[in-house]
Amino acid sequence: MSTRSREAMLETLRNNQNPDVVVIGGGINGISTYRDLSLQGVNVVLLERNDFCSGASTALSRMVHGGLRYMENGEFQLVKESLQERDLLLKNAPHYVSSLPTVIPIFDYMSGTWGAICRFLKLSEKPGRRGALIVKLGLALYDLFTRKNRVMPRHVFRGKDKTFKQWPDFNPEVKCSANYYDAWITYPERLGLEMVKDVAQSHAGAVALNYMNVDGSSGKSIYVTDSQTNERFTLNPRAIVNATGAWIDFTNGALSRSADNQKTDFVGGTKGSHLVIKNNELLKATGNQMVYYENQEGRVCILFPYFGNVLVGSTDIKLDDPEGNRCEDFEREYILESLAFVFPSIKIAPEEILFAFSGVRPLLRSHSSVTGQISRDHYSKVISAADGFEIPVVCMIGGKWTTFRAFGEQAADRIMEIIGVKRQLSTTSIAIGGGQDFPADSDELAARVCGLAKRTGLDALRVETLFERYGTKAEMVTDYLVKSTDSMLECHPEYSRREIEYIASEEHVVTVGDILFRRTSIAISGALSLPLIDEITNIVAAVKAWDTARVEQDRSALLYRLSHYHGLTEIMLRQRKAA
Repeated sequence: MSTRSREAMLETLRNNQNPDVVVIGGGINGISTYRDLSLQGVNVVLLERNDFCSGASTALSRMVHGGLRYMENGEFQLVKESLQERDLLLKNAPHYVSSLPTVIPIFDYMSGTWGAICRFLKLSEKPGRRGALIVKLGLALYDLFTRKNRVMPRHVFRGKDKTFKQWPDFNPEVKCSANYYDAWITYPERLGLEMVKDVAQSHAGAVALNYMNVDGSSGKSIYVTDSQTNERFTLNPRAIVNATGAWIDFTNGALSRSADNQKTDFVGGTKGSHLVIKNNELLKATGNQMVYYENQEGRVCILFPYFGNVLVGSTDIKLDDPEGNRCEDFEREYILESLAFVFPSIKIAPEEILFAFSGVRPLLRSHSSVTGQISRDHYSKVISAADGFEIPVVCMIGGKWTTFRAFGEQAADRIMEIIGVKRQLSTTSIAIGGGQDFPADSDELAARVCGLAKRTGLDALRVETLFERYGTKAEMVTDYLVKSTDSMLECHPEYSRREIEYIASEEHVVTVGDILFRRTSIAISGALSLPLIDEITNIVAAVKAWDTARVEQDRSALLYRLSHYHGLTEIMLRQRKAA
């Protein structure tokens, strides 16, 4: 295959311990910076202590959006940039990013006007409900910001009769509704992985490694350990990018060798939790659109169809220590109470919650008592010798998933200024992974699917599914599948044995969890069961030549994670088999 394995990357690192730049943190922002620097010819190494896109980058709401509510905070430039980046992703990653029609149920016409004015003028932080006038103003600005290169329809308002004709299950107190368009992403973690693989294909010397711990610094060198083999490396970069999100201050502490392990005080994170619910009544009630609604206290919530279920979120709670973050029981109750406010007639049974997940937003530290008032903008702050750091460190603070390309570009520019490198090209028009040469319309896609099915002998529906998962890289996947006898998984026939083998061998997989959580939609779609975990584990073990001890170690760690962080106990996973 044309991709470079993790083992090949390690060998490159052994021969390249004096890179220009080390990026610490393999979330979406760190990967974006790594890609941008590589494209400028910079000798760069990316290190992630867990798997790529395994922190906040895997816990997003799956929205790619401008941030309608941020305008109330006066963050017009952030909204404008986010809308531009949304439209770029629609163009550069069309295999994963699609338009998302959205409805806003509105409970009043004029309420919240004074409160919104006070929040805009920073005279109050108190959250409040927003009437039609405020929603109308926000959507008008949304349309204004995209008027020059419009790719989405303009917003429209509907009266009560038309609203309830399409959404009959809304709270009877709803007076009207507004419709507008944003976007959503099917496989956010895969998009990050695709950028890593793109760089590997075009830059033989570039190194991106997961499961690498940065242990500390001597001042001019940093010490790194491969958590899988305990092999140690000493790297001597000219500059460092700290893209560790909610862990930025802790990483700076390790790099500066401070006694309290917290040299800086840049980030004040907030946690956001989501639920994946299997309820056919709720799925139908969405009208196949995202519902962007307010709960009783004016907190903005969302729900929309996702892999045949409904994704609902989110919470927004201050959290200073991101370690061990998970969706707590009280957050589940809060999300369900908010859901009941907009759809009061729909009842959610506990067993209908298929999956829960939570992430920590790495926001700029703020003294605001209301988390919704904390800026979602992004900043690059340089700390250097004057701050006690012998190697200049560019810290990537804040940001939202949608703006990863722009944030990576900003951080890369700061780094290149430090090391004396000039920008050669922009990433604005560079397609990502399977978005390269992706069919422009459904007819062209159907023709590509038909042609590939004919060439490989695979069923056309199977090839269509592979295009959804891998974009144009489906051609590489199908070539792998047909080289040997294949069969669909017994416990989840939407994936095949050879497809899991391909992922395990070609996509930097270290644990079974990497496949279940980030290379596929198996976990978040609610498809997990104990027999399926065992089936996939056996395939991975054969590919990786794991012994019995390694299999048990991986299985135990996975079951602990599912129980502790995602609300899925071993008993529940066994019951799914019975169901």
